[in-house]
Amino acid sequence: MAMPSRLPDEPDTLAPDQALAGAVEHESMLFDRRRTTPGAARSFVAEVLTQWGRTERLDDIRLCTSELATNAVLHGAPAGGQVLVRVELHATVLRIEVHDGGNGTPTKQEPRSTTDDGRGLLLVSAVADHWGVEKRQGPGKCVWAAFHHSAVPTC
Repeated sequence: MAMPSRLPDEPDTLAPDQALAGAVEHESMLFDRRRTTPGAARSFVAEVLTQWGRTERLDDIRLCTSELATNAVLHGAPAGGQVLVRVELHATVLRIEVHDGGNGTPTKQEPRSTTDDGRGLLLVSAVADHWGVEKRQGPGKCVWAAFHHSAVPTC
């Protein structure tokens, strides 16, 4: 299933025509919509980044992956649906994408102090260097977070 990905045309990120096609490395995994999906997505991303030697922002990236996957499971993917998680490594940017078949567009909200939820995109916006939401071909959307990294992998 082809799911195009693009970054917005911002000076500190990749131009739209540089996403995926310009990736040095990329990995994707499809998950069934389940309560365990956020943890499985987090583990998948951590394993990929460890294999690539790109662990300098692993805690931030794991947190954002978990939040984006949780939103996809709770608000995006329809019952019986799936969630696609993609990791793209570019020269100086690492991008995490979470695709789902839902129609809604997530927005960052200021949660009420009396609620236990509603902080996911607030956390993502605080931790990631950039984030956004894009339409996909066909149903659904892609919610992504981008992280700047050094050009030299960690050892």
